[in-house]
Amino acid sequence: MTLREINFDGLVGPSHNYAGLSPGNLASAAHAGAVSHPRAAALQGIAKMRANLALGLAQGLFLPQPRPDHGWLESLYTSMADAEPHIRAAAMSASSMWAANAATVSPAPDTADGRCHLSVANLMTMPHRSHEWPHMLRQLRLAFADDRAFAVHGPVPAPFGDEGAANHMRLAPSHAEPGVEIFVHGRSGGRFPARQHIEAGKAIARAHRLSPERVMFVEQSEAAIAAGAFHNDVVAVANERVLFAHELAFADRDSFHDALLARLPEAILIEVPDSEVPLADAIASYLFNAQLVTLSGAEPYSGPDTADGMALIVPTECLAVASTAAWLDRLAAGNGPIRRVIPVDVRESMANGGGPACLRLRVVADPAAIDPRFLADEAKLDRLAALVERHWPESIAPADLASPALIADIERARALLVEHMGLPAAI
Repeated sequence: MTLREINFDGLVGPSHNYAGLSPGNLASAAHAGAVSHPRAAALQGIAKMRANLALGLAQGLFLPQPRPDHGWLESLYTSMADAEPHIRAAAMSASSMWAANAATVSPAPDTADGRCHLSVANLMTMPHRSHEWPHMLRQLRLAFADDRAFAVHGPVPAPFGDEGAANHMRLAPSHAEPGVEIFVHGRSGGRFPARQHIEAGKAIARAHRLSPERVMFVEQSEAAIAAGAFHNDVVAVANERVLFAHELAFADRDSFHDALLARLPEAILIEVPDSEVPLADAIASYLFNAQLVTLSGAEPYSGPDTADGMALIVPTECLAVASTAAWLDRLAAGNGPIRRVIPVDVRESMANGGGPACLRLRVVADPAAIDPRFLADEAKLDRLAALVERHWPESIAPADLASPALIADIERARALLVEHMGLPAAI
């Protein structure tokens, strides 16, 4: 069995719009009511996947969910014709594009039964996301159907909010070796909700059969949540031995760092001081909502004399903020593990509050055990781009969400995608 990290990106759906449904997500609120561009958004996502392939990374994808979600509307005893505007917008949300919220993943080296475990996230804190998990669970059970290699779990029950891998990090000597899994939760964020509950993390750790020495439960700082870090992945990201985080990411950073180093002495902590990159700049630029990746063929980093291949894939917005641009320049010029900074254009996603890290779910597994329909190569991405060019709406204004013609176009576009990928119509 050959274990690799595979980034599964959510393909941006044809209903991508700016309804401002997510309190605490500053970008989403700032762009509420703006005109969105679903075709451009999906093509930007495909271009990011294509760039990952060019770096030698393994790439997968998830489908956009059926929108509008008629089943959810029926459970509320309404329809797109009769629903109030906020319910109609929630039924049309394309937020499943942010695959980091799809599930929490524990690779086989960490689990007692030697299988990769995935737990679909309940996303119960936000109404527009709370109806995603049944559709996501169907995709996970199809993509990871080989029960010799995978165990796919249903959601943690209410009232314990779980928002998936956006609040989960893993550090290990390498992807294929046993590691330490860090479940980050919140208590309070002032005027904004803390979306991840500690009990959700504990339940997932039990479901994934993780031994206590491989698990940490860490509290996100109130300051970070109040500033707009609605998920941990807005202020921290980990890859192999490296934790890259803002100074104000965690409630008790010193105790956390000490405990982490006790479990994984070879861990490398790269902390960005608030004095150099203010928390507001880090959140506005999404400096930490980046893909921190080990490039193909690179050896795990172990010191300044070791050839390394870590890259930080950041949104282009990081280059437009003076403090983050200066920090990235110093990072790339240093002799630490992160030597390359690669900007990507995902501005349509960013305007709705999701950067490069939001768009992907990391799965360490043997690609041969995964349903190949969910894996990407250049030819598949070419075909998907052509389909998007033909069938995704060019733009959507808020008033368009009630349009029967737009709804028909969105449903037709997704049906053509499902057919094109050879997947069951009910997926």
